[in-house]
Amino acid sequence: MTAFNPVSQSSRIIALDVLRGVALLGILLMNIPGFSMAEYSTEAFKSNPNDLNFWVRGVVNTVFEGKMRALFSAIFGAGIILFTINKERGGESATALFYRRMAWLVVFGLIHSHILLWAGEILYYYGVIGMIAFIFRKMKPVYLVMAIPLVAIVEFVANTIFFQDIREKRIAYVEAMGAQKNNQELTVEQTKALAEWRDIEVSLIPNKEDAAEHTRLMKGDYASVASYVRRISWDGQTTYLIYGLWDPLALMLLGIALFKWGFLTLEWTRSQYIKTIIIGYGLGFPLSLWYFYYNYHTFPTLEASLNHIEVTPIEWMNLIYPTQRILLMMGHAALVLVFIQSHWVPWLLDRLRAVGQMAFTNYIVHTVICTLIFFGYGLNYYAELEYYQIYFVVAAIWILQILYSKPWLNRYLFGPLEWLWRSLTYWKIQPMRREKTNH
Repeated sequence: MTAFNPVSQSSRIIALDVLRGVALLGILLMNIPGFSMAEYSTEAFKSNPNDLNFWVRGVVNTVFEGKMRALFSAIFGAGIILFTINKERGGESATALFYRRMAWLVVFGLIHSHILLWAGEILYYYGVIGMIAFIFRKMKPVYLVMAIPLVAIVEFVANTIFFQDIREKRIAYVEAMGAQKNNQELTVEQTKALAEWRDIEVSLIPNKEDAAEHTRLMKGDYASVASYVRRISWDGQTTYLIYGLWDPLALMLLGIALFKWGFLTLEWTRSQYIKTIIIGYGLGFPLSLWYFYYNYHTFPTLEASLNHIEVTPIEWMNLIYPTQRILLMMGHAALVLVFIQSHWVPWLLDRLRAVGQMAFTNYIVHTVICTLIFFGYGLNYYAELEYYQIYFVVAAIWILQILYSKPWLNRYLFGPLEWLWRSLTYWKIQPMRREKTNH
């Protein structure tokens, strides 16, 4: 067998590392509420424009929500090509090696979710979906891009079927509750409807009493937190996995296409990137603002959300979400690439490159820091801070990772978890320290 090796330092694409660093830091903007805020806590301010929290949430959701994860997914897709291209040019197959790499990512994801206790983790999903995206790596970019709306349609249909199943159970539950309040004897079907909706409350849409209990668990010891988080994680990794596949898959295919077209590797002209910014922002921001206003108007409370389910057979606005996030993701990426191309703030770009090169390690560090600050077995700040205050924690973590990532890589070839992943992938201990050069 051919002795494959990791991508060499000289073969790294700086633009991809910078973009990955930006995406990784941006993802924390969206993850931090999951670490720190109780369920339905945003109801206190998300319909009140006079509250600072409303505007902080509005900016984060409109500008960054979904866009940073979309960028990260696209870069992950590009990484599939980068991992295999040199190996396959030699006429050898890198398939077994790549699937071993993804299998280890799945393992890391399980550890991340069930040991470190982060219910919003993505490594498991990237490992599974990466195995699927790999199949399409040799497809022409134009066909990859054509496949994206097809994948989006499949996702919309699957989610609509899922939504309608929940809607039917909600309507049956409301009818059964009406009969119960009128002291009518419940039929077998009505009794079943009550039980089925309770299952949905337990697994997907907790009521206010459930939410209070979840907060109590999150402020408890490790076992209490684990009893809540592990169930959510396991449901997402099994029962609901089929519904979470499509979005990252479409974005990985887009990333493969953008890599092949040279968009992610600075092969476009400055004017082409600027046009991308204008189109992405010009179309994306109005759609994103519309989507935010729709949610502001339609889902101010849990009760309003449940009423909406009862009267809405198909949620057509779900077609707007993927459209606006891809447009804004492209705009954000093009803006960063213009900065790189123009050599603006080179010290910051160099620091972001290091953050991106250590993205795996830095992603896990997010979890370690946030769980120790917010969860009950740490400092127990869960449900204690206002919404705007949690972004001070984000800023502190950003500064920390921007400061330590470059000095670490000045001394070592990889971040510690990148080194472990590579060693497990190639089944060989990889060099870690950089060789000192004599002057």
